[in-house]
Amino acid sequence: MSQQGPVILVSAAGRPAFATALDDAGIFPVIDASWADASRAVEQLQPAAVVAAMSGNIEPRLSVLARQIAARQPYLPLIAVDPQPLLPENAIPFSQRGNKSDRMTARLRSALRVRTLHSTVLRRLDDDPQTSLTVSIADPVRDATVLLIGRGAAYPTLSVSLGERMGVVGALSIEAAANHLNVRDIDGIVLGEGFSARVIDAFLTVLAEDARFRNLPVILTSDELAPAYDLPNLEIISGEASRVAANALPMIRQHALEAHLSRTLRSIDAGGLLDPRTGLLTPAAFARDFATAVYQTLSQGGALTVARFAFDASHPRAQLDGARIIGRLMRQMDFGAAQQDGSVVVAFAETDLRTAHAIARRLSSVMRHTSHGKRDSRAEPVVTLATMLPQDSARSLLARLTEQSERVAS
Repeated sequence: MSQQGPVILVSAAGRPAFATALDDAGIFPVIDASWADASRAVEQLQPAAVVAAMSGNIEPRLSVLARQIAARQPYLPLIAVDPQPLLPENAIPFSQRGNKSDRMTARLRSALRVRTLHSTVLRRLDDDPQTSLTVSIADPVRDATVLLIGRGAAYPTLSVSLGERMGVVGALSIEAAANHLNVRDIDGIVLGEGFSARVIDAFLTVLAEDARFRNLPVILTSDELAPAYDLPNLEIISGEASRVAANALPMIRQHALEAHLSRTLRSIDAGGLLDPRTGLLTPAAFARDFATAVYQTLSQGGALTVARFAFDASHPRAQLDGARIIGRLMRQMDFGAAQQDGSVVVAFAETDLRTAHAIARRLSSVMRHTSHGKRDSRAEPVVTLATMLPQDSARSLLARLTEQSERVAS
């Protein structure tokens, strides 16, 4: 397996047993380092990844090493093997309990793929000085959404602990969870109590067989099942809800970073016309395309309806989640953009008012299941629509839509 640098293996007691799996996979070079030498090795060797074997009283050293690694560009994976305490926010947990020897290799390959994607984005931005895009330095977990599945006594506390860190979509059944996976962007799954081993086994088997979900972080809060599935980011994290949320966070952050980088790459390919955070058009690109759509509709005939999804201003994540859901579910002929006032405006091409109402209701029904920090803070928007009249211009149609939204709000 080729990578952009060596893999540093940090251990306090010689070469750990799991290093054999890396050798068998052809990962080269793998360089051993003690905890005392780890920081200097990272600085001098420019590694592609760091794997740290946790043992003894090394938690303070891990925190120092994690801060050093977090500051590096492109993304440098840090994997902590058999962690006991709460991990730093960029240290991906890996438990050897019940794991096959090749699972470490799969976990490392998944992390290195994100590093390669980050390198690709940075190179593409350097090669195109005309683009105004930059790779956001903000914490990607602020935009992450986790799917919490469960119906046991621990579900409420897990929901609160996860919701303090990211958006949460709750599902009380496997069927509801499958629907959420199909209609929205999910950055991780936390599987709580309330399901039999047979149901969990069937769910994990389906995830492993679907290429869309195979690399999702999947967190089991019970060790009843050994992680013997083709899911490289499947991990068992048991204990209190706060520990589950804290140690699941690095894996979810890595996936959220990967998703952001993928959207950034699509934006580069589109000449900077797409917003990397939402996947929709930028406001300037929307204004241009909307003016063209109005002109063509007036000159060639047909219908054009525009919708405004207004979200609670006290929960800015609601607009982001709503925009991503719209971008995922809207038809290819439609286009939209997130606006500075906290709303999302979508143009439905060749669509009358009645059909646009049906589409908007479907989109809104998906949005209302996400919580933001508190379980009762929902993302359901206030929706207003306006259809184009013969005397309309692009400006007058949008102005009429805004006036209708203000009347609904008041």
